[in-house]
Amino acid sequence: MVYVIGCHLTEFNRRKDGSSYRDWVCETFEASLAMSSLERKDIDTLIISNESDFFTFQLNPSTVIADDLGLHKVEIVRVEGGGASGQLAVHQGVKSILSKKSQYVAIIGFDPSASYLPSETVKQLYSNSFDSLTDGMNGVTATALYALSIQLFMKKTGLNETDLANATINNRNNALHNPSAHLKLKHNQQEIFASPVISSPYRRLHCSPLSDGAASLILSNKKPLNRISAPNIIGIGSANDMVNLGARDDIGEFVSKKEAMKKASSMAGIRANEIGFAEVYDAYAGAQFQAIKALGLSSDFLKDFRDGHFSLDGKLPINISGGLMGQGAPVGATGVGQTATCAMLLEGKYHKNLQIKNIPKFALADTHGGVGTLSAVSILKSNI
Repeated sequence: MVYVIGCHLTEFNRRKDGSSYRDWVCETFEASLAMSSLERKDIDTLIISNESDFFTFQLNPSTVIADDLGLHKVEIVRVEGGGASGQLAVHQGVKSILSKKSQYVAIIGFDPSASYLPSETVKQLYSNSFDSLTDGMNGVTATALYALSIQLFMKKTGLNETDLANATINNRNNALHNPSAHLKLKHNQQEIFASPVISSPYRRLHCSPLSDGAASLILSNKKPLNRISAPNIIGIGSANDMVNLGARDDIGEFVSKKEAMKKASSMAGIRANEIGFAEVYDAYAGAQFQAIKALGLSSDFLKDFRDGHFSLDGKLPINISGGLMGQGAPVGATGVGQTATCAMLLEGKYHKNLQIKNIPKFALADTHGGVGTLSAVSILKSNI
């Protein structure tokens, strides 16, 4: 068994206080360690996730972080998979526990995506995270590629711009109640329709922000005696698709996410329709719908969305935290933060106005890198 015995997220925002990622990493680790009731000497493996050394100006940040945290003579692993980095780090931790290689694993995800570099520079770096030869160096942006994918998805499914606006509104409404969220904004449809088009159909308000922040988990093969309600991670799965959209069989579908979910569901021994809530990767408003469909969370995702099933008080709440569009998106921290959010919700310890009263049995954390190019999902189980 793999128990989540410690978890924490810093605020996700644009830091203007002179702090650095090393400060945020220390903050989140100390909080998770306190929750776990462990001491530093108990940690035997440290797993780090961040997307790019360009953001930190630090090659090989994992050893520097280990020094900052006072962790020595431990195994150190760094994981990178674009937007999926944090969730893949969780998977590495689960595998380390299940292989009996480790007993107590600390996982820390972080990225200074907002405050270190000009936004245009970050935009160029993200373009190079696709195929830099065919996309990045030719000026193709991440938004343009996501827009191409969602255009075809909308044509196939009937999803429309009103749905994109309402998804944005729903997620940012949730973020209003999340004290750690970057964009605590109350939108209306007119405001979203009036925002500038970045790459049709995506407008500025359909996009997640560049954020700074860190998140952490501590995993163990032992249930803590002082917290018998600590949840389990019971299923993990990841898969990839072609980097070049034109090489795919269906540009609008997240096939890698579908395959990752199959693997995680098989390992967990459950079906997708047993999931009670999910944190899914909504770098853009439409990506949330593409994820819900690929993950098999609904047999009619569009009807269910329009009927309110994915809202905070619906049958299957999606992105209770506010998602990337509301809570924010420090890339390396995203998947770790999603898993931490699921763990807190399953234990009844999330933010007061966002905590689900009737806690379901299973939750899902979902991320991907590229336009659904590398997907990673984790399934958690409540012990309440």
